[in-house]
Amino acid sequence: MQRIREVSVETISQMVCDTCLEMNYVAGEDIRHAYDIALEREVSPLGRQVLEQIIENVSVAAEDRVPMCQDTGTVVVFAEVGQDVHITGGAFEDAVNQGVSEAYSVGYLRKSMVTKPFTDRTNTRDNTPAIIHTRLVPGDSIQLSIFAKGGGAENMSRQAMLTPADGRDGIRQFVLETVQIAGPNACPPVIVGIGIGGTFDSVGRLAKHALLREVGSENPDPDSQAFEAEILAEINRLGIGPHGFGGRITALGVHIEWLPCHIASLPVAVNLQCGPAARHRSVRI
Repeated sequence: MQRIREVSVETISQMVCDTCLEMNYVAGEDIRHAYDIALEREVSPLGRQVLEQIIENVSVAAEDRVPMCQDTGTVVVFAEVGQDVHITGGAFEDAVNQGVSEAYSVGYLRKSMVTKPFTDRTNTRDNTPAIIHTRLVPGDSIQLSIFAKGGGAENMSRQAMLTPADGRDGIRQFVLETVQIAGPNACPPVIVGIGIGGTFDSVGRLAKHALLREVGSENPDPDSQAFEAEILAEINRLGIGPHGFGGRITALGVHIEWLPCHIASLPVAVNLQCGPAARHRSVRI
């Protein structure tokens, strides 16, 4: 008989708090490596200067324990909760939001969340609530993948219900159009998360989840891997360049996730992530 493991809400809150602070201060190794490669490949003098400033900013933020970007984002959590975990002392989502509140208060991180968005846009004063996506999975652990998702790139993201006849070329054109419209507003070089298939409500989540993959890693699906390389090459021929000043490096990576879908549908979502503050961490409890 499988033993049930108990995890307290205090443990969850503390892990969320620590992770929110760390991801705002310290860029992931994959991002730092991606910028080193980008600097080698960029031919535009102004583009290279921007990349050098971004690399310096990342270094200063980590050393001085200050945010990489003044927009410290909406906290988005992908939680995989083991079936053999019993959460004690309170509710899971309350524990996550408590951790967010503590981090954004003690870390002096900018609080950006407002209440009722179409009437009472009053700041909630602790950057809650977080956006939480929870899946029940086998096992006795909790995996938390946490974003600090900035508003600029998020605002440039798009979703469309294409027709099956649009096919691969329609998807490619929609992605390129999205990046072109975003221009400098998404703080390029960007990371491009693409969701394909599923339904209207799930495809956006796919696109955001795709951004969790390490930059530079290979998609395990050969068709998706080839499509990613094709789209990345075309994006980097747009000439937008670092922070929109022109150049070869407009995107650091393209990541695709897909689901089966209805025979009449082809949902597509593009979630853009600003490269200079690509902040996410995964932790296991």
